[in-house]
Amino acid sequence: MKKKMVAGNWKMNTDFQEAEDLLYSIEDLLADKGPDTNVVICTPYPFLELATDRSSETELFAVGAQNVSSFEDGAYTGEVSARMLDSIGVSYCIIGHSERRKYFKEDNATLAQKVKMALKYDMAPIFCVGEVLEEREANRHFDVIRQQIEESLFDLDDGDFENVIIAYEPVWAIGTGKTATPEQAEEVHAFIRSLVREKYGDDMAEKLYILYGGSCNAKNAADLFAQLDVDGGLIGGASLKAEDFVSICVQASK
Repeated sequence: MKKKMVAGNWKMNTDFQEAEDLLYSIEDLLADKGPDTNVVICTPYPFLELATDRSSETELFAVGAQNVSSFEDGAYTGEVSARMLDSIGVSYCIIGHSERRKYFKEDNATLAQKVKMALKYDMAPIFCVGEVLEEREANRHFDVIRQQIEESLFDLDDGDFENVIIAYEPVWAIGTGKTATPEQAEEVHAFIRSLVREKYGDDMAEKLYILYGGSCNAKNAADLFAQLDVDGGLIGGASLKAEDFVSICVQASK
């Protein structure tokens, strides 16, 4: 049985000193609690090298970026490439978060290119999918998620796809305090796994990590993680509180 995974997405929060303090607090608690969980911390770009330095010393967590350019190199002022991230030891990258889709108009074709860039430089994409409230209420959430996955991931060969992680984040539950019920989360996770099974076979489907994102916190994590097809969580606000985040990691190991 594979370990569960908990990835913390700090989003655009903390300054350098706050980031350093938070990392040290998480380290201390992880060392003390010893959860048998794959832990990933996704900091803002300026703090990634701080995080990878701490990760290489303690080996308590891996480090992920929150975004990556769809371009490899060149005259793209302000962009951060996969090669840059790889060079400082970043192992994971969140791609397709609903906030990137909404505020920065990232479409499935752009996200497919970002996935390829991450994989080329040995970073595992944490690929986010999910529906907005109107799509859920119209019972279109399965169609939306199918399209997101098929258009951004399903041209990958087996060797690349086996390094992909999928995170289901119902957009209506992100930062709203609302959370999908464990049954709603399981229903969508099982659907995602069935899509992967149809495309890549049983073995790939079982190995695939499918994380739940969307107001997952220390109070509801245990019920969500108890679901058959929920392999962990992509944690937003709760990842900025060391005790809450490590509590979630501990619950994932049970």
